[in-house]
Amino acid sequence: FVHLVLSEEGQILCIIFAKNHLDLPLSSNAILSWKFCHVVHKLLRDGHPNTLRDSRGHTASIRQMGTLWGNLHDRYGHIVALYAKLLCIKIDFHLKHLEIPPNLETPEQVLDKAIAIDINKVFDMTSEVLEYMEAALKLQETVFRQMESSSTSSTTPVGKCRLAPLVLVVQDCGPLYHFLVKLLFKLHSRIPLDALLGHRERFREQFNSLTQFFERVRGMEFFKSIIQIPDLPDEPPNFLRAASFADYVKPVVVQNETFPDFDETDTQLDFGEGNYQMVNTTWIGQTLKELEVVKPELELIKVEAQRVVVQLQSQVNTLESELEDQRTHKQMALVENECLRMEVENLRAQTAVAASIQATVEDSLPELNCNFQLEAQRAEIERLKQELATERAEISQVHNALQSKEKAGDELSSVLVGLQAEKETLLRTVKDQEAEIASLRQAAQLHQTMLQQERERHQREMTALHNQLQEKVRKTRDLLLQKLQDEQFSLLQCAVVEAEGMVLDAVAKVDDPLHVRCISTPDYLINRAELTLASIDKMQQSHVAYLRNMDDASGLLRSVTQFSHLISDTIVNGAGTAHSAPTDQADRLTDNCRDCATHCLQYLKELKLKATLPRADPTAVRFVVQRILNQGQDLRPRGADVQKEELADMVDKEMTATSTAIEDAVLRMDEILSQARRDSSGVKLEVNQSIIGSCSDLMKAIHMLVTSATDLQRDIVESGRGAGSVKDFYAKNSCWTEGLISASKAVGWGATQMLESADKVVTDRGKYEDLIVCSHEIAASTAQLVAASKVKADRGNRKLQTLQQASRHVNDMAAVVVSSTKSGQMQIENKNSMDFSSMSLIKLKTEEMDSQVKVLELEKQLANERIRLGGLRKKHYEIEGISTDSPPESAVNSFDSSLPTVFPDPPSMELPSLDMFTLDPIFRAFKEMSISVCVEV
Repeated sequence: FVHLVLSEEGQILCIIFAKNHLDLPLSSNAILSWKFCHVVHKLLRDGHPNTLRDSRGHTASIRQMGTLWGNLHDRYGHIVALYAKLLCIKIDFHLKHLEIPPNLETPEQVLDKAIAIDINKVFDMTSEVLEYMEAALKLQETVFRQMESSSTSSTTPVGKCRLAPLVLVVQDCGPLYHFLVKLLFKLHSRIPLDALLGHRERFREQFNSLTQFFERVRGMEFFKSIIQIPDLPDEPPNFLRAASFADYVKPVVVQNETFPDFDETDTQLDFGEGNYQMVNTTWIGQTLKELEVVKPELELIKVEAQRVVVQLQSQVNTLESELEDQRTHKQMALVENECLRMEVENLRAQTAVAASIQATVEDSLPELNCNFQLEAQRAEIERLKQELATERAEISQVHNALQSKEKAGDELSSVLVGLQAEKETLLRTVKDQEAEIASLRQAAQLHQTMLQQERERHQREMTALHNQLQEKVRKTRDLLLQKLQDEQFSLLQCAVVEAEGMVLDAVAKVDDPLHVRCISTPDYLINRAELTLASIDKMQQSHVAYLRNMDDASGLLRSVTQFSHLISDTIVNGAGTAHSAPTDQADRLTDNCRDCATHCLQYLKELKLKATLPRADPTAVRFVVQRILNQGQDLRPRGADVQKEELADMVDKEMTATSTAIEDAVLRMDEILSQARRDSSGVKLEVNQSIIGSCSDLMKAIHMLVTSATDLQRDIVESGRGAGSVKDFYAKNSCWTEGLISASKAVGWGATQMLESADKVVTDRGKYEDLIVCSHEIAASTAQLVAASKVKADRGNRKLQTLQQASRHVNDMAAVVVSSTKSGQMQIENKNSMDFSSMSLIKLKTEEMDSQVKVLELEKQLANERIRLGGLRKKHYEIEGISTDSPPESAVNSFDSSLPTVFPDPPSMELPSLDMFTLDPIFRAFKEMSISVCVEV
């Protein structure tokens, strides 16, 4: 059939093939689809020129067939999908570039003319050819990979069936490679090299793949008898050097002989494998039986009609060629006859002239009496007569030949007329048979349409049932998930209820008279509190994890259980420690234990309810546990904190920790300033910049102070230890060492508080007074550090002078912080000043009376706070006085633990200098004196 299609009558058979390919079961048989693609490829390459134009309307069906087989897991499905893609690309490319025929045999002049257009079109054409080549190479790679995986030999019918289309692929790849080389050289002459890097890399990959393809095909016997594979160079062309195009040799694929027929016994179509799933009804079965009965007859009619058409067409072509030859010979004879006629006329004219000359000569003969002239003329006349006779004989022969040829032409014309009549008769017969075939096809299509409608109805029903199943599965999954979450939350509630019971039992023991004799040590309380803090952190992590995934509450259950045991143990041991502590400290510790239980119960209550579960926060519990931990550390004997041999390490650790805390504070100040610049503007931004800048300068000054104190402390140790070690020196002067450690801790804590206060002021969560109080505290802490360092230092020591200068610089920076804070506060207050212009007289009077009431209330509160402050200071000094009678080892530490966290301002609202608001002068002198006394003891 393919050979018939490729003959001179190929256009008619191509149309018949295009009309009847829809009846083929391409969607049910992959092998048939593979062979169909092969036939289409062959028609596009070697068929009638109109085949490409007629294929435009069938591209969609070919692409749909490829998509169908690409989604199915069939041995031929994947390669059918790739072949369909290649055919669609081939059709689209040649429809777009009509100057390039589908067989890619383009003369060099046409190709040069095609690429001598706009460079943008050349660029697009290059991309299209690359895609064309890539589709062909992908097809051959997949075919060979399938044959290798299934161990299929190229000599078997199955292997030949798969390899047959690759002959056409080889014939396409050779010209495509040539096109790519010329196009890329053209692009490299017009476009920058960097812009074509992707094209070069893509061409290199295709060159390597094409080389492997040709080498593999060259070694197979199947291809050796069909085509000659060209040799490719070892390396791809160098497009970066234009002169290398002169060394380029075009690869030419040569076909040896006609494509061989191969046995397809093993590849016969099995239409039963892809039969549609029919509805098992009697009507459809009968319809299928009728269709099966009609199909063989239809095929026989088609074959017979095609055979008759081919025979008639061949006869007509033979007769037409003979007639054309006869017409050519007749035309040539007519031309020769005309030439001879013209020569005869010339001869006749010459004869007439000769006759006239002869008559003239005969008339003048008596007069001239020239015998010899007369003889010569007679000889000439005889010669002319002989030539005339010869020409007449030749003319007669030509005339006879012409008459015989005309007679033969008339006979051929009569034969041709008879053949034309016979041809018309046969054509009418063919038309009648085609009409009958069309009616049969229409009936078959009607049956096919009904079957398709039935299939679509079943498909819709299956889709609806599938959607219902998916919806039911989704609802069931949601219900099960909700049930699982409810069960997990119920387990969490049970664990929380159990934890509440444990906490209530623990807080009940605090007031239980039977528990009074139970005593615990501060060390064990500290251990319990530290473990509790760790469990709180783990509790928060588990809480966050549970909120992310509420299907699993195991982690939170473990954390709640551990937390409840540890917090209960902390409360019970806190109460036991309070039984052996001084009264004031015992009361505070007991109150903290009760507060811990209260906050813990509140936190557990939030965990127990779904509404409050996301916002449950153990911060309050952690704060109270931290206070219990601090009180436990205060109750622990100072001598038991560290061994004297460990004091040296403690000093280095505390000084390093203080320096690190201050450096972190400086960096954090820069972050706060950047955030203030993003979140505020105007007066608020100016105030924030001024405050944060002064705070940052203060932190830098404190860092210089700590560095100077560290250098001085090392100098003191080196000059005072003598022949002993550093640890011996610190152990010998343990009181001074603990005072130095306490001062370093105070400085680090003050820097941290300053950072938090500045952050709160910038974010409108704090007060400006917090910064002023923190400045006081930092100045006091630095004074304590200077005093502790000054005790052991020589008065002429240069590092001591550097430390004192750093201390004065800290005081100056603290004064700047206070002044900038108060200035900023005044700017904010002036900005927010009230406008009384719109108030009436009665309204103004009412506001004035309210303000007087507030002033009286605030004055009363101020008086009460001053009385309370006096009591606190009095009690503080009394405790300090008692502590001086204690052993020397605990003097400095007890004094340090009783320091107030905030140094209040003097009663006067206007502060003339830093020395009046940074420290209470009496308290500072008392502090230095206490440290000196402890060191001397």
